[in-house]
Amino acid sequence: MSKIKGMILGTIMTGLLGGVAYAADSVKIAFIDPLSGPVATTGTNGLAEWKFAAEKLVNEQGGVLGGRKFEIVAFDNKISPKESLIQLQVAIDQGIRFVAQGNSSGVANALTSAIKKHNKRNPDKRVLFLNYSAVDPALTNDKCNFWHFRFDANADIKMDALTDILAKDDGIKNVYIIGQDYSFGKAVAAAAVRNIGKKMPNAKVVGNELHPIGKVKDFTPYARKIMASKADAVITGNWGSDMVGLGKAIIQAGYKGPIFTYYAASNGITKTFGAEGKGVIRLVAEGAINPPASARTSDYINGFEAKYPDHDISQARIANAAEMLAKAIDKAGSTDVIKVAYALEGMEHNSIWGGKVKMRASDHQAIQNVHIQAHTDENITHALDNSAYGLVKENTVVNAAMDSPTTCKMKRP
Repeated sequence: MSKIKGMILGTIMTGLLGGVAYAADSVKIAFIDPLSGPVATTGTNGLAEWKFAAEKLVNEQGGVLGGRKFEIVAFDNKISPKESLIQLQVAIDQGIRFVAQGNSSGVANALTSAIKKHNKRNPDKRVLFLNYSAVDPALTNDKCNFWHFRFDANADIKMDALTDILAKDDGIKNVYIIGQDYSFGKAVAAAAVRNIGKKMPNAKVVGNELHPIGKVKDFTPYARKIMASKADAVITGNWGSDMVGLGKAIIQAGYKGPIFTYYAASNGITKTFGAEGKGVIRLVAEGAINPPASARTSDYINGFEAKYPDHDISQARIANAAEMLAKAIDKAGSTDVIKVAYALEGMEHNSIWGGKVKMRASDHQAIQNVHIQAHTDENITHALDNSAYGLVKENTVVNAAMDSPTTCKMKRP
């Protein structure tokens, strides 16, 4: 009997050790974003997208370095910069050397500064920061550093693309700018004023204001100001409940013009706008999914929705980040952070969403196509929010802001 027990125990231990060996051999990526609190929906959606991209685009393709798998390890930062730094240290202590974060430029600023200091003090435990969605321009300008790579188009690049399109519309004479009162909202407003002044000599900014982030319960007073201004177009960087509250208040006030946004998609927003948003809500972003770029694009989206029916592909750059990291690791022949960073610099990648993504070496800013997309229920191949509505590409700026200047003065190891 004891011999049988010994055999069983040995089998169990072998299985456990095998599992540990696999986990130890995987390439771990720390996902540090909100998984609880008021913006948990955005964070959990991003986590699902990272897990699917790792599995579908990397692990099922043979992994990296001859078979090592990507493993996404989630850390809840409650969208707090302070909590993010705590979770960063926990990840580092667990031996994780790649960190992904995207929600809140305030958090990204805290992380990039902490990682820069950590890497200087701990050359044997260096960390690479994969910024997939925090778009404060400063992160690839004055606050740039060798350890930070941004896969999303930053706020200035998106505004450059948007105003290229607006400048072609002679019907837009009055523009109202409104956003959340923090670094990102201010960056969007500054870029809008600057680009409108440069590209649209016959247009004027008829409103430019910031409101407290996450605290406005009724946007009706703001909507009344917009209606009184006779605005032909509204530009906002609002996200989350502030996006919904502002957009619905403007539409319900009788506004019929376009509302150009950075974040009016999925995570409950698409379904909430529904029919009211048709013909009004626009999104400036990379990674358009309607029409899909290829059969591979559709297969990827369908596979994601089958596995995560309550989520959507709302941050397409995550797929690019996963594939580009895998390519960089294979090119480096190692997971050594310095070698991987140098392999990422200047990389050109054929995106699953169509077009190319180039990681600009001078500032580690991804250059890619940026699209203006319309909220609609027409010509939708892939809807959002389990609704009849989605986003359809109206205009594209190829390699948006490809030659844009940067103030980055990067020091390389």
